[in-house]
Amino acid sequence: MPDLHRRTLLRGAAVAAGGAVLGGPFIGFVARGEAGAVGRRPAPHPTLGPVPDLRDGKVRLHLPEGFQYRSFHDTEFPVTLDDGTRLPGRHDGMGAFRGPDGTVRLVRNHEVNNPGPAFGDAAAAYDPMAQGGTTTVEVTRHGEVRRSWTSLNGTMMNCSGGRMPWGSWITCEETVNGPDVGPDFTGTSNVPLTQPHGFVYEVPADGRSDRAPITAAGRFAHESVAYDPRGGHLYLTEDNFGFPSGFYRYTPPVDPMRSGRLADGGRLQMLAVRGRRNLNLAAAQRRHATYPVQWVDIDDPAPRFPYTPGQTAPTTNDQALTYVSRQGWDRGAAYFSRLEGSAYDDGVVYFTATQGGGPAETSTGPIADGFGNGHGQVWAYDCRAEVLRLVYESPGPDVLDFPDNVTTSPRGTLVVCEDNVDDNYVRGLTPRGELFDIALNRLVSSTGADRSNDEFAGSTFSPDGHTLFVNIQASRGMTFAIWGDWSRIGV
Repeated sequence: MPDLHRRTLLRGAAVAAGGAVLGGPFIGFVARGEAGAVGRRPAPHPTLGPVPDLRDGKVRLHLPEGFQYRSFHDTEFPVTLDDGTRLPGRHDGMGAFRGPDGTVRLVRNHEVNNPGPAFGDAAAAYDPMAQGGTTTVEVTRHGEVRRSWTSLNGTMMNCSGGRMPWGSWITCEETVNGPDVGPDFTGTSNVPLTQPHGFVYEVPADGRSDRAPITAAGRFAHESVAYDPRGGHLYLTEDNFGFPSGFYRYTPPVDPMRSGRLADGGRLQMLAVRGRRNLNLAAAQRRHATYPVQWVDIDDPAPRFPYTPGQTAPTTNDQALTYVSRQGWDRGAAYFSRLEGSAYDDGVVYFTATQGGGPAETSTGPIADGFGNGHGQVWAYDCRAEVLRLVYESPGPDVLDFPDNVTTSPRGTLVVCEDNVDDNYVRGLTPRGELFDIALNRLVSSTGADRSNDEFAGSTFSPDGHTLFVNIQASRGMTFAIWGDWSRIGV
């Protein structure tokens, strides 16, 4: 407990070193040291302590005083859904929707890689030899499961995605695997696959996906999406580990707010900074970094590569990973580091660059430890003004280390999940630029193994703001429902 408190104080002292922006539609994000007027009390920074899980009394999380939680769908032991499917692990991105009788309906990704039999009904799978997809579960605000089912199967590496305002979840494949592409970073053959991967798919919150990829939204290492209902654009992040990543937008041919679904056949574009060709935004940024942007077209967003069935394809995975982004780079698109989570709020798309903020890379890849030498950035894109601003840049791993999934609270606080190899936290970043702890992973396996470095993912609030749902993204995944007085801790 004293060590945790000291670490919190260190973060509070260092937060002024992080980058921040201010004004306009960016909800007043400013650095703490700059915003602190004389006599103004800082926002409360809660100290975390052990809290027993209401499921079985075991301590799996440290939370602020007065908070409670319940875990469910823990795949350390087999879990069977109501449709007879054995629940896969690797719970990742997730969206929350209103369910019947006061329940919350969660659509949840499973980031499973490598060829293998699809979970659920193979006849309903997009690719019967792909092991990822989504499951949907109805729970109470306190994490009590009511029913669950398979909502998409036969996809791969379903990492994050985004909740759509018309009542759907868009799930993203963080891969370009397929029978037409050589082995990925695991070295596993893609020959058994029957379909190309690397797309986004729509999953209705109240049913099952039609399994049709939105191919015009690109074939690349997708991470997450966020939709701007005012401008009609779907914004997409790319987590290309060994190469620069891009920030994209997809304009569908039909307004989904009217049609109730995301249509294929639209236009894909990639962000470029005006007058600054191929600007490396993965490098450390100046304070209040602000950039006017433009969008460059991607002419061939959904490539299919030549191959002979039953043989390893001649196109390497690295070639396929950069096929779409190189079209943008050739037109001056900007470089980011590992773009991951994104969230839309009041005309702004916030997104994280997991390894952004350090010394500039001297190469554009492939880079074995990931493109980017920093500990993380949070960016904000003003959809109307077409301006990109830096919200926060971590000054070091003791402050914020590898931000991943992100969501916004009803009060405008960003809720950020960490993905590092040490203690993993869920953290809050307030409109004043103050960073604080919300939850700390203290998992121990049934055999006594330390699982505190398992990452958090899929943070999403219930529609009424009462409950924060968040996943543990590991081979033995689980989901948490967390609740308490959010206003007391500034969330």
